[in-house]
Amino acid sequence: MMSSFEHKPPIFKDALKFWFKLGWISFGGTVGHINIMHDEMVTKRKWISSSRFFHALSLCMLLPGPEAQQLAIYIGWQLHGLKGGLIAGILFVLPSMFILLLLSVFYVYFGNQPWMFAMFNGFKPAVIAIIIVALLGIGNKALHTSLHVLVAFLAFICIFFFNLSMLMIITGAILWGIVVWKFLPGLLDKKNGVNKETTVDERAYYFNKNSIALGSDTTIKKSVRSTIVFILLWLIPITAFYFFAVDFSFWKQLSLFFTQTALFTIGGSYTVLPYVAQFSVTKLNWLSKMQMIDGFALAETTPGPLIIVVSYVGFMAAYNHFSGSMLMGAGALLLTTFLTFLPSFLFIFVGGPIIERTHGNKAIGSILGFVTAAVVGVILNLTLFLGRDVVFPKGVSIHSIDFYALGWIAFSLILMKKFKLNVLYIIGLSLIFGLIHY
Repeated sequence: MMSSFEHKPPIFKDALKFWFKLGWISFGGTVGHINIMHDEMVTKRKWISSSRFFHALSLCMLLPGPEAQQLAIYIGWQLHGLKGGLIAGILFVLPSMFILLLLSVFYVYFGNQPWMFAMFNGFKPAVIAIIIVALLGIGNKALHTSLHVLVAFLAFICIFFFNLSMLMIITGAILWGIVVWKFLPGLLDKKNGVNKETTVDERAYYFNKNSIALGSDTTIKKSVRSTIVFILLWLIPITAFYFFAVDFSFWKQLSLFFTQTALFTIGGSYTVLPYVAQFSVTKLNWLSKMQMIDGFALAETTPGPLIIVVSYVGFMAAYNHFSGSMLMGAGALLLTTFLTFLPSFLFIFVGGPIIERTHGNKAIGSILGFVTAAVVGVILNLTLFLGRDVVFPKGVSIHSIDFYALGWIAFSLILMKKFKLNVLYIIGLSLIFGLIHY
């Protein structure tokens, strides 16, 4: 990549350390991941400018699969080429996969132990606090005008009260953006004071809006070749299970289900997970409803994308199908993880040129700005959705408030916002809090 400004390029070793670290500390779901990446790579290290960062993020939100991982792949690719994208995407998922494998084994052995539930219950308030901090950060950067605030508010109303799908909300934000750009462009210049950012010198960043990005010269031939490579990669584990695994019909069903989920579900984890939960419990009978609920709790206590819970579903599906076989469960977890996250690399390496061709286009940038604003409203809904059961464990009423959980949310917020305490310390303190209180 060539830059219009002589900025020191990031050292690959430093990037490798960051991607490895990110995989272990990225709690708080998609919002937490994005906030950490922006804070580290934009604010502190100046590897990528904020304009490039949010442009890529907005487009990743329109793709199937976990947008935070796709953003990591994209940035890693732009910083250090193909190896950078591969390393970023793999390390983003690998720690959470191994942690969830360990937790899944613990779950089937010690699932009924009080101490395990106590640690989970202590950690949940901290997760809410992490999401709130990230929400404030993203909202401050995304809500440029009163129109953006309005879109965020309407998105929240639509999903909270009317349960509209993420796809419908994104579509509505795009249509709204087109109307505003076409008929009310002057309103985009009227700042509302929510966004306090001053004019930024793009040249202070290595990868900025003037940089010539990798993928700009991609041809149809290269895209077809890349697609063929990914299809072959997809076939490798399927073929291996065909020749060496017991009961291939199960593995075939598992593979097709999670491939379909990865390729055709748009709208992030909370669009994908209800579909996976309902289908795997009621249609495929891979696990019970209670096991599915416990899986969400396990996933919330691990770093990485929340969609990693599908790996737990794969584990429990094989564990139950093969009469308590840990080996089969582990194999299914690895297969499910591979099939779920492989398409993200395809979407970025093949779809990267689309990102670059639209960069700098003011109309598209304006429209995608409204998409990001809508996501702020969706994140607010997510915060309330998760926080409700943490603060009101026995139903929403004044008498059922868990004041200990509410207090721990406030305490965690103070530690993160005022004292800038590292998330890892918050996690450790929360686990201890859970063991002591619950």
